[in-house]
Amino acid sequence: MSVVGFDVGNDTLVAAAARQRGIDVLLNAESKRESPAAVAFSHNARLIGSHAASASASHAPFSSVKRLLLGATGRDPASSLLRDLPRLPFPVSRAADGAAVVHADHIGRRIALSPTHLLSMLLAYLKQLAEADLGGAPVADCVISVPCYFTQAQRRAYLDAAAVAGLRPLRLMHDLAATALGYGLYRNDLGSAGGPTHVAFVDVGQCDTQVAVVAFDASGMKVLSHGFDADLGGRDFDEVLFEHFAEEFRDRYKIDVVGHVKASMRLRAACEKAKKVLSANAEAVVNIECLMEEKDVRGVIRRDEFEKLCAGLLERVVEPCKRAVADSRIGLEKLHSVELVGSGSRVPSIAKVLAGFFRREPSRTLNASECVARGCALQCAMLSPAFRVREYEVQDAIPASIGFSTREGPISTLSSNALFRRGLPFPSVKTITLHKNSSFNLDAYYVDENELPPGTSANIGSFQIGPFQAHTEASKVKVKVRLNLHGLISVESAALIDDYQRNANSADHTQVDSSGDDMGDKSRSERSIHRQDLPVAEYIYGAMSKQELLEAQEQEQQLAYQDKLMERTKDSKNALESYVYDTRNKLSERYRSFATDSEREEISVNLQQTEEWLYEEGDNETEAVYCSKLEELRKLVDPIEYRCKDDEVRAEATRELLKCIVDHRMAAKSLSTSEREAVDNECNKAEQWLREGLQLQESLPKNVDPILCSYEIKRRGEELDMYVSFPPYGHLTAV
Repeated sequence: MSVVGFDVGNDTLVAAAARQRGIDVLLNAESKRESPAAVAFSHNARLIGSHAASASASHAPFSSVKRLLLGATGRDPASSLLRDLPRLPFPVSRAADGAAVVHADHIGRRIALSPTHLLSMLLAYLKQLAEADLGGAPVADCVISVPCYFTQAQRRAYLDAAAVAGLRPLRLMHDLAATALGYGLYRNDLGSAGGPTHVAFVDVGQCDTQVAVVAFDASGMKVLSHGFDADLGGRDFDEVLFEHFAEEFRDRYKIDVVGHVKASMRLRAACEKAKKVLSANAEAVVNIECLMEEKDVRGVIRRDEFEKLCAGLLERVVEPCKRAVADSRIGLEKLHSVELVGSGSRVPSIAKVLAGFFRREPSRTLNASECVARGCALQCAMLSPAFRVREYEVQDAIPASIGFSTREGPISTLSSNALFRRGLPFPSVKTITLHKNSSFNLDAYYVDENELPPGTSANIGSFQIGPFQAHTEASKVKVKVRLNLHGLISVESAALIDDYQRNANSADHTQVDSSGDDMGDKSRSERSIHRQDLPVAEYIYGAMSKQELLEAQEQEQQLAYQDKLMERTKDSKNALESYVYDTRNKLSERYRSFATDSEREEISVNLQQTEEWLYEEGDNETEAVYCSKLEELRKLVDPIEYRCKDDEVRAEATRELLKCIVDHRMAAKSLSTSEREAVDNECNKAEQWLREGLQLQESLPKNVDPILCSYEIKRRGEELDMYVSFPPYGHLTAV
């Protein structure tokens, strides 16, 4: 059984696998550790990863899938989706329920794709990559990374996408929790008798910034707090350069790059390269040939100028750090180190700003995507029964407080309205005791909208308890609520407790218990208790229904079948094309002596016709047509190929038969006279037959079918061996 970890970033994909010798980051078909997180459609093919990125010149790939998922509802003007629309090189529309949807033309029809379905394609690509690298072993169990700020709907979308891709996630793991696990598991210098070692991890990714403060000791790790800015990443620094050069080119070259999709894509790619150049140089040059309107453009920017343009972004980098440190309840002086990861860490000014806040220079030795994938693979190995991993506790923190309410109002604890409070560890289970006489709804929600990305709805979902009817005034309902390893809320069970007590107090109240004790503080001798399990129906806002999930799985199966069909068709076309080129070369060299003039002429004409057909009307044919064309050519070429091969094999078969004759004659010298004469007689017959056959064959030209075939020579040798081993007069033991 293989266990893997997947990191699906906004622009890259990385897979890692747990093996007996450790954790390996897997390579794609181009022998690279990272693959582009992109999906593209042509008129008859679906392209994922590197193939989608390379096809971007003609078919703009669907990318930024995590951003599409983050702003899936798109109802709030502050939604991340609406802010991202101008940057996306493809149109995004809304479904009837307000969710984001993209459209693609594929095999003569237009299909609608949700962000969840696009995500499932990326996960399926990682699954295939892992299976190929692991020798074809099936991959199902996995751990997938998610940002800490993902809501319940977005986490469920990941699980739905995994189900469509044929995966079975054991855990959705926060990015920096996975990074911390990969960082701390193999280190022996973390934690001591004086207490745990505290490390701050800052991930300035492509589209977001996340911060976590983690405590390490010899027994494991504990995430103390999370901080984030869901709309601040390396691409925002790229965008500063893009806007700068777009304005410069508008003034200098009189072109509007912003309004041209392909030109914008090329300029953004050049700006990203310029940002990397500025990380080690004081100046960067942007040169693009034929950007648009057949104009070549050139621009120069200095690092100090770039840092001035990014001043507002640099101020924002510190904010999630402040929140994470404050929520961790430890001072900056207790931090052992600061680890800076992510593509944004290439900007020197980011490291400078963080050094000023943390009062120490951050380390920049970690590749974010690889660390996250490795950590996920480690977690998967810990959770899988197929691997034995040393005991190491991984404890994550709740990133946003979650509360429940009924029609009467919020269900309160002693400290707040939050049932699962931000910063506390999860998974976690709570038991709510309510005095209810009939069916009711439990509504889950995020307590503080400031703990969520801007524009995100605080509503999570609703759980209907019942139907039921209480039997006594003292009846109560106990609801067990779980926040599981995925960070998902669910009502695990609900039960009606009919509690018949002497002098029962029927006053209505709400009680929250973390112990799961259903009995309260009265002994069984004083009670007569009847328990009835109640049905629970859930509705999660923004999540796929079972019917929608089935439809997505069916659509993915159809697309996967078409992918395999197109792959077979491409292989058949390539096989035909290769056969044409190889046969043409053989005809002028290897086949020259074995084909008649008329045969060479006929084959040459057919090869030329087939080649012209391949690049014209045969460029987009079916697998069956390519196979039929190949079979027609083989019928012409196979007789010549047979003559050529038989000529080569005949010489070897002749040498083997002559050696066989010599060996048997030598062995027969130790036999009686009659036996020796019998063996010599058979050897002479075989030798005479071979000599006469070779004389006849040599008298014929090579371009006619042979009269002495190699298989006949081999068969004559086998007959001689059989005669000597089992002669008519008895077995010759000396042979």
